[in-house]
Amino acid sequence: QMSSSPPGSLSDTASKAMSHPCASPLSPSNGEYQYLSDFFLLVCKSPCTVVKDYIQEAKAHMNQSCQDMGSDLSLTSHYVNVQLSQREILRSGKNTNKDLDKELVIMGDTDRQKSLLGQSHIFKGSNGDKPRRYIMLLGNAGMGKTTLIRKLCLDWSRDCIPQFDFVFFLDGKALSLTEPTNSLQTLLLNLSSFAPVCMDPDAVYAQILAATKRVLIIFDGFGELRDYEILLQTLEKDLISSLQKDSKAQTYTVRQLYSAILQRVLLPGCTLLLSTRPRGTASQLLRRTDSLLEVCGFTPTDIEIYLSQYFTDPGLRASALDRLKNCSYLHLLCWNPGLCRLVCLVLEQCKGLEVLPRTLTGLCHQVLRLKMEKDSRKLLSQLSSLAWDGVKANSSILPTGRTVSAKLKAFGHRTGLFFSYHLRTRQVVSNRAFLQTLPFQSGQKGRRRPQREELELTQRFAVGLLFYNRTELQRLHSYTETAFRDMVAAKQALVTKHLEGLSHGDLNPAQVLEACHYVYEVSSTHGDGSRNSGSTQLVAHLAANLPEVLTFHGVPLKPSDMFPVQNILERGGTKGRQFCLDLENSGIQISGLRSLVGLNNINTFRACIADVITLWEQLEQSGEEGLLQGMVSKFKIHPLKATQVCHIEHLAKLVNIHTHKKLSDRLGPEKGPLVLPKLWELLPGLHNLQHLEYPSVFMCLFLVSDNLSLNLSLSSFSLENIQHVPFSCLILCAVCFLFDSVKYNKLTDVGAQSLGASLKNCKKMKTLRMWNQCIPYGVFERLQQHDNRILLQ
Repeated sequence: QMSSSPPGSLSDTASKAMSHPCASPLSPSNGEYQYLSDFFLLVCKSPCTVVKDYIQEAKAHMNQSCQDMGSDLSLTSHYVNVQLSQREILRSGKNTNKDLDKELVIMGDTDRQKSLLGQSHIFKGSNGDKPRRYIMLLGNAGMGKTTLIRKLCLDWSRDCIPQFDFVFFLDGKALSLTEPTNSLQTLLLNLSSFAPVCMDPDAVYAQILAATKRVLIIFDGFGELRDYEILLQTLEKDLISSLQKDSKAQTYTVRQLYSAILQRVLLPGCTLLLSTRPRGTASQLLRRTDSLLEVCGFTPTDIEIYLSQYFTDPGLRASALDRLKNCSYLHLLCWNPGLCRLVCLVLEQCKGLEVLPRTLTGLCHQVLRLKMEKDSRKLLSQLSSLAWDGVKANSSILPTGRTVSAKLKAFGHRTGLFFSYHLRTRQVVSNRAFLQTLPFQSGQKGRRRPQREELELTQRFAVGLLFYNRTELQRLHSYTETAFRDMVAAKQALVTKHLEGLSHGDLNPAQVLEACHYVYEVSSTHGDGSRNSGSTQLVAHLAANLPEVLTFHGVPLKPSDMFPVQNILERGGTKGRQFCLDLENSGIQISGLRSLVGLNNINTFRACIADVITLWEQLEQSGEEGLLQGMVSKFKIHPLKATQVCHIEHLAKLVNIHTHKKLSDRLGPEKGPLVLPKLWELLPGLHNLQHLEYPSVFMCLFLVSDNLSLNLSLSSFSLENIQHVPFSCLILCAVCFLFDSVKYNKLTDVGAQSLGASLKNCKKMKTLRMWNQCIPYGVFERLQQHDNRILLQ
């Protein structure tokens, strides 16, 4: 009997079982024979039937368990289908240990839109490639990684992901179970989340091992990349042998089993989906991962969809959406789905005449006030103490032996600041209190270790609270009025002294952005809309001391970052300050780009060329000619560093616009070496180009004038870290035919000999300079004997 199901799938196994001789029809003439035949038929079919029944039970259980989104919201009625962005890593050719957020290529908004893919493509290979088997799902706090994973589980339960017979959800919190009493079988069938009770675990486990390619294992609940990196440290040989010999032995810890799965020691053919925040080093992960996906935030359309699902009453929905649109900062915060839910809670509970919060501090305070009960200040203080202990221990899980009163636990559950996770063997309690206080610190000369994201948000919230309306703030504390006033005054003075003492010229772009956030929280958090002299002083001081050339190069800018930065720039404008903005490699959305560079006190700006062109086109289509002319005159591209193929494509579009004096002509994309001919076509349009560098595979163009003027003069050309010799020779030959002088460096002996040979046909070449550190001197000497234009320096 032929099976049309994928080899190794449950359906294929069932077909083979049914083709077994014991499954053939039997004659009923002999009662005893019939009895024995029925018995053997039952034995033969039983494992497959049990497994199929288990899968149906697992799907039914997962369908029910994954629905809950909290706060009486369900996936079916309230889920917004966000998209994913395919991320890439900078390939420097060096074995670096940079943080992942420094290794990721930061795409411009235009290119990011092209890289988006839907959830149905998570496991599919691109352009007919093999399916992805080791997938990393990235996203900062509140971006909806866990919600997306629950949606995938829900889709599987509804037969929408048919390539998997089994889906197992492994929670990082289970690592707190340290007893060596587990096997791979008990891990998957007992400890994994959403797993139902299994009546015949041996039969189900056998099917899992028989068809690992039809198994999806999801890791979630890992706060940092470091947690995965630790699990990817090489296992001892004896442990590997033991696991491979008998994975059913209940002698392993959860950590050992997690490591074995992640290192492909166990279930090597399964598909892995790992969720995490993009913070910390990921050298081990990057060597294994074949797909990097990032959860995108809500678009303005997504926000409207979410509000329409949250507010079922048409009148409330229209009112809430109108109020949100009139509160710019809250609307920008809704880019983060987690914060969008908090905003909806405030919109739902606040009366129509109340002033909506204008800062993150105000939003969090309002949520706390709505959730707090009478006489709950003491409980909130205890919960905050637990949270602070967790921050110091770098853990959101209460340590073993730490007791929590039933009253405190109930309060934490009701307010949503405290969660319990049942891991079959015992309960793990996690605290999520966001009323945490941190000392606001920064190292000398602006240097400090990168902080976890939650610490940055906590600092921002803590600083804002210090300058919040004191009457409102005192409701959160049990201090006497005098003690409270003195405590707040002392800490306000400390923060003010620190912020005013910063050397703004020494701050890196990320710290400049932090400073803008702190000062915005301080200046705008008063519940009554007023400002005290201290907060006003801080705004004026920052606006007056920011450097004239303000760079956010390399810092990912979220929509909610735009408002604080714009606030400070506008304040500087009232004092006559002018700024030059560098927004390259920031990933700023085009709407944010418009809001910043459209300010009257912005003299020049740099940004992704493709995004700038898109912005120009939008302004042209909307008939905003005056603003368009201003945007064109302010835009500068020198020096332009092209480290990706798309940068040459963007440059081609810009030159095309300049040449034809219109925005409508667009050039198609070029890939790989095809970009080079396009670059040579562009060179005559780059009339003041003086220096062209070629690091690794890409190019760096340095333009010495603000505009594209008339006379072409390329005086030097250099290549560094060459790895592709034929490609390099092609470039050199092309340049040699165009220009008189080329300066070369850091070639290997093979590359040097190839280029020396190609020099014979380059009659216009005057000199070819090489560094001998990378070339054996004997090779260099022979090349110089054949052609005296080859020089040492």
